[in-house]
Amino acid sequence: MIARISHFLTALTLSAGTALAAPCGNDASGFNAWKNAFAQEVAAAGIGPRGQQALAAAQYSQGTIAADRRQTGVRYSLPEFMRIRGTDAIARIGRQRKAANPEFYASLERIYGVPAGILLAIHGMESGFGNTFGKYRVISSIATVAYDCRRSAFFTEHLLAALRMVDNGWLDPNAIGAAHGEVGHTQFLPGNVVRYGKDGNGDGRVDLYNLTDAMASTANFLRQKGWQPGQPYQEGTRNFRVLNEWNAATVYQQAIALTAAQIDR
Repeated sequence: MIARISHFLTALTLSAGTALAAPCGNDASGFNAWKNAFAQEVAAAGIGPRGQQALAAAQYSQGTIAADRRQTGVRYSLPEFMRIRGTDAIARIGRQRKAANPEFYASLERIYGVPAGILLAIHGMESGFGNTFGKYRVISSIATVAYDCRRSAFFTEHLLAALRMVDNGWLDPNAIGAAHGEVGHTQFLPGNVVRYGKDGNGDGRVDLYNLTDAMASTANFLRQKGWQPGQPYQEGTRNFRVLNEWNAATVYQQAIALTAAQIDR
């Protein structure tokens, strides 16, 4: 697993400087020309036929662009945000899920140092505990924002990661995710799956649509970002600052910490 990920990151590094040679655009008119040019970069990165075919099948996602253009940041007060997100229900369901499988969450805390409440709060807020992965085709969505001139440099890496995941059997080419290509139970961008993903169930794949892999990957992400085992996580603590790595919105971080405390009580 480590060797495969190391090889992949090397391929990304070697290709990152040339991937932007594909002509970006701001509407659908140049998307197919961009795909044809970018396909050369995909092949140069060592991505095989399944990944290349996934790129060829990608469609320009008007829904993704509409969602991207609507982004204005989180402007709710904390009480409003928690009401809209339904954090009382997340806490209640989180306690039930923890009670139903205590050893699973205890094992994650032993390995990564991240308590069940944090993982379950994130799981509930990101995908409704796996009930809502999104409504967009992952490859089409992430190809669209990689093509779009506004943030092409950022999303190019994640598109290469997604195509590599398809090629390695980690991601279904028709997988459904969120508007910018986030995948699975806790909505990782593909590049983060490669960097921080864990094969929790031991099947040789990192599959964020598998709950065990998703929870292990989320715990590993937080630990690698500086989570301190056994330490508090409410606002003002070092662990709370780690939540900024998960989501930059302060109310989101506060909601995770407060909901986790209700689950862990």
